[in-house]
Amino acid sequence: MTSRRTLLKGTLFGSAAALLPTAASASGGGPVLRLPAPAGPYSVGMRTVHLTDPSRTDPWVGGVRELMLTVLYPARSVHGFSRAPQLTPAEAREFAGLAPHIHPGLPQPGMVDWGAVLTHGHVGASPLPGRRPVLVYSPGGGDSRTLGTTLAEDLASYGRVVVLVDHPGDASQVELPTGLRTTVLFGPPDPATFRTMVDTRIADLRLVLDRLSYLPLAPVMDSRRIGLYGHSAGGTAAVYAARDDRRVGAVANLEGYLDLYPTLAGLDQPLLLFRTDGFDGAARIESSWAGLPGRRVLLPDANHWAFTDYGSLVPRLQTSGLVTATARTALVGTGDPAVTLAEVRRRVGTFFARHLS
Repeated sequence: MTSRRTLLKGTLFGSAAALLPTAASASGGGPVLRLPAPAGPYSVGMRTVHLTDPSRTDPWVGGVRELMLTVLYPARSVHGFSRAPQLTPAEAREFAGLAPHIHPGLPQPGMVDWGAVLTHGHVGASPLPGRRPVLVYSPGGGDSRTLGTTLAEDLASYGRVVVLVDHPGDASQVELPTGLRTTVLFGPPDPATFRTMVDTRIADLRLVLDRLSYLPLAPVMDSRRIGLYGHSAGGTAAVYAARDDRRVGAVANLEGYLDLYPTLAGLDQPLLLFRTDGFDGAARIESSWAGLPGRRVLLPDANHWAFTDYGSLVPRLQTSGLVTATARTALVGTGDPAVTLAEVRRRVGTFFARHLS
């Protein structure tokens, strides 16, 4: 474990959720925050899964490699099932201290009640019958899986099963059955560390694909319709994990570099290459994407974390006086957050609907 001196300052790092301030928290821990609701016709069920891979040694701390997953799916009924918290109490306490260091300008501890946030996933609700496409998500480097909650819930509300993957060791914080783990990374990774991070994520994603038939929701997962998507380093990992893997039918890369290996030979699945117009790594993105077949989309008036839940969080916190205009621009850009969220949902949802039909 690392102390709160673990400062992840590079453009591949960050973790939080799109949380909308409302009334003050009864606990005195700052405003009560809410995630944007999914727009699809189905309510969302949620289950948490712990995986281990005895064949691999964890590259960060040694021992057996462990993963935590959140599985979201269209529910038959959510009556009587409670909504899951965004973070466990232990994760919320850790994140409250990490947040302003992960991204300078985010609120200091005590200003936001991160532990009070509820998702729209209802714990243990029965799945809607039928076999459904499966989408597996890898978050940005240094992020926890919770950062992708809003988009994932929306995808699930339109009839998919969505699996959010935490990558312990580089994730800012994740609670495992064996205890809380925090990131081992100090600042932006050097090339060798970045390579280790992405290689580990590729193996993690392939482990999830290997274990889909053993997950609790396996009866409603259609193994013939699998998509991978990821943000930043997660997008990099998703693309390379799909290479030469016939199980994967489509891949969406949300602003991840693709210059880690000399070639992407073996990648012939439909590919969405989605980037913002404000990312300071745009030149490298464009260079690494050059010559790749795929649909290119530009998100206007946006910056790197607009693809994540920060896209809704940061503008709201700016309005409440907890985030400056400068910090907002650096994280998510200047665009209307409702328009940005709708565009990200539409582009990603349409892409997978077209190619995993």
